[in-house]
Amino acid sequence: MSARFVHRLAAAALVLAAATPLASHAALPPTVDGQPLPSLAPMLEKVTPAVVNISTKTRVQVRDPFFDDPVFRQFFGLQGSPRSRVEQSLGSGVIVDAAKGYILTNNHVVGGADDITVTLQDGRDFKGKLVGTDPDTDVAVVQIQGSNLQALPMADSSKLRVGDFVVAVGDPFGLGQTVTSGIVSALSRSGLGGTGFQNFIQTDASINPGNSGGALVNLRGELVGINTMILSPSGGNVGIGFAIPTNLSNEVMQQLIAHGKVNRGNLGIETQDITPRIAKVLALKDNNGAVVTRVTSGSAADSADIQMGDVITAIDGKPVRNAQDLRNAEGLMPLGSTVKLTVQRNGATREVSARLVPEKLATVDGAKLDPRLTGVTFSELSQNLRSQGIRGVSVGEVRQGSRAAQAGLQANDIVIGIGNLRIPDLRTLQQLSGVKPRQLVLVVSSDDGVRYVEVR
Repeated sequence: MSARFVHRLAAAALVLAAATPLASHAALPPTVDGQPLPSLAPMLEKVTPAVVNISTKTRVQVRDPFFDDPVFRQFFGLQGSPRSRVEQSLGSGVIVDAAKGYILTNNHVVGGADDITVTLQDGRDFKGKLVGTDPDTDVAVVQIQGSNLQALPMADSSKLRVGDFVVAVGDPFGLGQTVTSGIVSALSRSGLGGTGFQNFIQTDASINPGNSGGALVNLRGELVGINTMILSPSGGNVGIGFAIPTNLSNEVMQQLIAHGKVNRGNLGIETQDITPRIAKVLALKDNNGAVVTRVTSGSAADSADIQMGDVITAIDGKPVRNAQDLRNAEGLMPLGSTVKLTVQRNGATREVSARLVPEKLATVDGAKLDPRLTGVTFSELSQNLRSQGIRGVSVGEVRQGSRAAQAGLQANDIVIGIGNLRIPDLRTLQQLSGVKPRQLVLVVSSDDGVRYVEVR
């Protein structure tokens, strides 16, 4: 028997072997031993109509070291605003109120966008209205006006357990609606960078660019989280994705709908991590906890007799490992709630209660500083930002059509300087009210980096 003939027989056998499973697969029964084959399809038929695609357009200034320089522009007599371009981005969202058209998504999907388009699974397009955003939790709410909308019910995310099955739904890479499945890998993840307050669900269900703002659902088709970020050296999914729990996103959403912003509770303290040197000075057994470095007079902490040098080791019974843990717990709790703090002082441990009250931030009307800043409000930075070592002045409202808006100043920007003068706080900014520079150039910091904004 020739080698060529043997090879032909082997090839024929492979073809027959491959054909047999195909015929068997085509005849698969709908049940096995009387039990229906498991499938997520019935659940997803109810879920997917509530998950939407969100596309945005944002007009941004084209930064050029020469043409954007105010001295260069004046020398050559250049008029008008610096050049701009339109940036487009894609993300996802979840309809959570069909009657009112409210959609939960991420701040990084829609924050700062000039135009928002929402596309439903059935192909309908709607112009989205930005109700409000919260950069500290990366939550945003968009509203559309439409009929026959379908919303997802929200589950109690506090009942999630590691190992529970979950399904992620979104629009990765602009491919169209895509479904992936996995389990809850971990709970209460924090310290990941980015947003200020973190309490993420970790999952190995594939989450990729474009999935942001999409739904993480349980096997009952209930929303348990809003997909928001991944941890990956390559930028693609490696099985480590994160979602904002619905209990948190719902709390933020209610405040955004009611007030357009989140009014957070505040203890009125600043803290820092415990170094080995601090632990030795305070005679602590380890480095766990957050040491109090400042107490605001008349604050909730002041009323609870918290003092500088106290070490907070737990909040509501949950261990506080460092200052970030304390900031997370403080920032994620509802306004007006009462918290129980475990405090160490002079080797003794005690428990005190404090009620979270609104943080009072001083503000100033831009028109009082310079007529060119009419329509802009400035305020001192929140305690959370100050505790991270950030210095400057927060930009509140920027009225549409104002000179500042035309120059590219946006809400939530942080002004860190005017010309060559550094602005570390609101008091320094107010001291400049008597100075009216011919060229008003603001040095502004935002998520996109540092830029110059010339207000004419």
